[in-house]
Parts: sequence; structure tokens; C-alpha cells
Amino acid sequence: MKRILTLVLCMSLVMTAGAAAAKTLVIGSMSPLTGPYAADGNDIANGVRTAVEVVKASGGIPGYDDIKVSAQDTACDPRQAVAAANKLMNEEVPGVVGAYCSGATIPASQTLDEESIVMITPASTNPVVTERGLKYMFRTCGRDDAQAPAALKFIAGPLGAKSIYLVDDKTTYSQGIADQLEKIAPEAGVEVLGHDHINQGDKDFSAILTKVKQANPDLFYISLQNSATGALMVIQAKRMGLDAALMGQDAVYHPQLIDIAGKDAEGMYLTFGYTDTEAPAYKEFIAAYKPKYGDPGAYSAYAYDSAMAYLKAVKKAGTTDPDAVRKAIIETDFDGASKKIDYQENGDSGSNYVIRKVEGGKFTNHWNPETGKMF
Repeated sequence: MKRILTLVLCMSLVMTAGAAAAKTLVIGSMSPLTGPYAADGNDIANGVRTAVEVVKASGGIPGYDDIKVSAQDTACDPRQAVAAANKLMNEEVPGVVGAYCSGATIPASQTLDEESIVMITPASTNPVVTERGLKYMFRTCGRDDAQAPAALKFIAGPLGAKSIYLVDDKTTYSQGIADQLEKIAPEAGVEVLGHDHINQGDKDFSAILTKVKQANPDLFYISLQNSATGALMVIQAKRMGLDAALMGQDAVYHPQLIDIAGKDAEGMYLTFGYTDTEAPAYKEFIAAYKPKYGDPGAYSAYAYDSAMAYLKAVKKAGTTDPDAVRKAIIETDFDGASKKIDYQENGDSGSNYVIRKVEGGKFTNHWNPETGKMF
């Protein structure tokens, strides 16, 4: 009887020790999961989840029995973003993918960096994000100071526009890129006829659109933080009889722009990073993403690559120590789903903006600023 009790006790101790040894790697995701930017925000969270699922399916990371995602809602609000960052800190996550709006990413990243938590943004394009010297801040998408010149090359080149009218929604991101375009446009011989602002949440743009129509620009540039608002502006512009060509930036670029605006979006130009959808990495991503989450959004692949970069670095470093992971992130380049991933010392991974156009109810590659040629 004593032997049986001893055996049971030993087995219990072994099982307890095994359970104690089990380790789960939890990485954070920050994006607007509710509110007007929820479409892009959930695309980001789902991109991170997909990367985790792919890594787990391929054997996971040595030393960890599981990998999970803690997705937090920023609502694109600076205060809520800091609160989300603090919550992830309390959960002791070693790495975070996010956020979406630059206005949320900038304060949240400051909070995370103070605690030596690695952050990789898949969507925040404002140059300030990586210009503050934050040791653990990385960016997978491009920068606005590359996006505005790429847009201008097309505006002044193949499009042949001589005048432009800009509108933004006063967010850090949207106004930042509109301000940059306004600044450099005259250098290319493009006259800025006006630059107005709307408030987030506005739905009636008749006052501004009347001013745009009266100014009669060759191009109306729409710089807004979300594609749903952009679609509404496009619809109203068309119904007002605005004759100018329409162009948006990468936040307006989203499938719901076409879903909402329909035929009114036809012929619209947008800037976005080039992705080779025939590349093996993209096909692996889409095969894992689409069955569970449907068609990817604008930043799904960027979020996937951001999470992949972090997980690859942890695997290479053999630890979540922030300095070791930072070193591994910089040393590791790979063919991502969105583009070639190669982070530099300042945290950026380069910009590859192209001009896309809505044709036949879908986004098509139109013109490449780097080659100066049509696709």
C-alpha cells in the first residue's frame, strides 16, 4: 500500500513539475478594434493571429509550449492607446505589433520603450515614429516622406496635373502627409489651390466640396484616416459633379472604399506599398488568412510580417530579452508576404510605394515611381 501511495505521489510530483515547466509566449497586438477605424484595426489583429498560427503549425518556438495573442483596442485615441500599452505591460508581453494611427502609436511606443518592450508597427507612416531614437521601435510599412514624393511624381508626371486641392481630417497621419504634399508640390510645378480640414466623424462634406468645385483643380487629394469616410467623400464629390481626378493615400486604400463607393470610386488613384501577390510568402499568408478571416485588408500582410519578424527574432535569439531580440530583428531579413523585410538600425524597413487605380471594381497596379513605368 505504501509503495502504491509513493508511486502515486511521485507521478503527481512529475505531473506538477511538467505543468510548471510549460511556457506560453504571449505577444501583444494594438489597433482600433472598435469605432470608425475598426476595419483596419481588426485586419491588423487578424494578421498577427495568422502569423502565430503559421509559426505554431511549423513547429512553434523551442522552449515554448504555446504562442498566444493579446489583442488590445486603441480606438486610434492617444489616451486609450497608452492604456492599452499599460495593460500589455501588466500582462508582461515582451513584444507588441501595432498600432494603426500614428497619433496612437507615438505615445504608446514611448510607454512601451520605457519598459524595454519591442514594438513593430505595421501601419503608422508618420516619420516621427522612428525619429525619436526609441531603441525598441520598428516599422514594417513605408513612411510619409516617401509616400508624398511618390504621389507627386505621378501627379506632375503621367497624370499631368497642374493644380491640386487637398483635404485632411486633422489627424497626425492624415494632416502630416497632406502638409508634406502641399510643401513639395510647387517644386514640381503643381499649384496648391487650397488645403482644408474636416473633423473626424463628419458625414456632410458639401461645404468643402463646393469650395473644391469652385477652385476647379486638376486633382482633388483626399487624405483621411479611414476608408469609409473617404468613400463617403468620393460619393458626394461625384454627385456634386466634381470634375477633378481623385487621389487618396494608404489609409483610404482598403476594400471597403470600393464596397461603399462602388462605381463612384472607379478611376480613383491611391498610393500604397507594392506587394507581389504571386510570391511564395504571400501565397502562404493568404492560404492561412483567407479561410479564417476572409479577404485581407490593406494592413493584414504588414501585420503578419511584423509578427513574423518578432517571432523569427525570438527563435533566433533563443530568448525574449529585448536587446537580444532587437539585434536579431536587425540581423534577420526575409521575403515577407507584403515585401522584402529588412529592418535598419533606425527601425525602418524601407518604402516601396506605387500608384494603384480602381479599375473594374478592384484595385490594380498602375504606375511605379521607381521605374517611371506603367505596370
